[in-house]
Amino acid sequence: MLYRLSLGQKVIYYSLLVLLALIIVFPIYYMFSISLKIPKDIYRDPSLLPTNPTIRNYVELFTKMDFLVNIRNSITVAGTATLISVLISCLAAYSLVRLRYKGRDWIGRLILFTYLTPSALLFIPLSVIIARIHLGNTLQGLIFVYLTFSAPLSTWLLMGYFRSIPADLEEQAMVDGATRLQALFRIVLPLAAPGLVAVGILTFTSAWNELLLALIFITSPSKQTVPVAISYLITGDVFRWGQIMAASVSAAIPVMLLYYLGQRFVVQGLAAGAVKG
Repeated sequence: MLYRLSLGQKVIYYSLLVLLALIIVFPIYYMFSISLKIPKDIYRDPSLLPTNPTIRNYVELFTKMDFLVNIRNSITVAGTATLISVLISCLAAYSLVRLRYKGRDWIGRLILFTYLTPSALLFIPLSVIIARIHLGNTLQGLIFVYLTFSAPLSTWLLMGYFRSIPADLEEQAMVDGATRLQALFRIVLPLAAPGLVAVGILTFTSAWNELLLALIFITSPSKQTVPVAISYLITGDVFRWGQIMAASVSAAIPVMLLYYLGQRFVVQGLAAGAVKG
């Protein structure tokens, strides 16, 4: 529709886009700039370009703090939680959309209500459950906790996407001899690939950035995830800004790369889920 705009309207339109892009990019650039400064320059040199750039903060982060261990823990937790959540959500969403049984609509609403429940209300019940199944202070326990929050949202989003796929395709496959599960995995899931990728990226990002639950359910330094490790760079009223920014940049790179590779699927998946949900 841009070709219908006048020259002045186009100038305003693109100026707003550039302004929005600068607002989004500037914090990331400033974070990277601070990570290249030594501590005294952070307070003495407020310029956007480091006068004496150095990778000292990154070296200390990965050599003195074992930040690679924290990254590995985050990848393990976020990756496993994403895979399990997507698998559970696929089966749950398909059941709620395609199968006919009593209470189906109420179950769908309950799933959404579960996601909308404040996480703070579930701290004590989850702590009791994790303790009873002997998963306290373990990455497996943290994965279980994340699933209680990611699976409901993933199911709700996939329900909307599955509704956008004609049921006739599955019925034809079952007429030709396919079972219900074969129709799901051979017909529905390939067509729902954008929705699956979108849900997977959102789930991974949520688990990767989560701090409060990881802070509560993990106590061993060797099992801390990236957000928890970054929070420990603040000691009392002492902020190690150089290392904090270096850690933040390092933590942001995997997520930015993930969104860059899957941005098309995210837009398609969320749009279909919103329209048909």
